[in-house]
Amino acid sequence: MTSRQRRIILARGKHSNPDQSDGELVRVRVPNRENGEMFGVIVQMLGHDRVRVRCEDGEVRVGRIPGRMKKRVWMRIGDTVLIVPWDFQSDSKCDVVWRYRNNELEWLKRRGILKMF
Repeated sequence: MTSRQRRIILARGKHSNPDQSDGELVRVRVPNRENGEMFGVIVQMLGHDRVRVRCEDGEVRVGRIPGRMKKRVWMRIGDTVLIVPWDFQSDSKCDVVWRYRNNELEWLKRRGILKMF
């Protein structure tokens, strides 16, 4: 296993790395503001791959979970997610792009990136 593969696995939280003394994560996805990405919290599960998300800008949107995430990433009420509003109907609909794990949320809070929640 190369060091690059080890870093990717560590970012997912599967193993601990004895080389890192402070327990810092190597890689956490942060919102790309130029593409319109923002944080959100799942408020309600609507079924048929849809969720209701309370977004960082105060709007409540209906989020669509894409097929590549449907079976691989399980989502529950209260999970913090990364969303991208649609180009049209941007105030009411969005796509869910990423779900944050607890260790990723702690890292974001320590760095001051996640201030809303």
